[in-house]
Amino acid sequence: MHVTVISPSAAIFDGEAASVIAPAYDGQVGILPNHAPFMTLLGEGTLQVRAAGAEHRYRVKGGFLQAVHNSVRVVAEQISNEDPIHAR
Repeated sequence: MHVTVISPSAAIFDGEAASVIAPAYDGQVGILPNHAPFMTLLGEGTLQVRAAGAEHRYRVKGGFLQAVHNSVRVVAEQISNEDPIHAR
């Protein structure tokens, strides 16, 4: 699935991914390929994008996540990078 992570100033991640785990306003949400259409507000926490043998981690606060047509868009009000972790 195609994943785009956007901050107020730039696109942070734009590419194919196997999964996304995001901090929704009321708990964690997981998105896999071919997920049903879905939209939620983001809370505060760690956004994880698993892609190409690495897990990209971002600290996010506020914004929204939208999943539609095998594409995920995360628009965060505040975002900062965390170190990537290589998948096992």
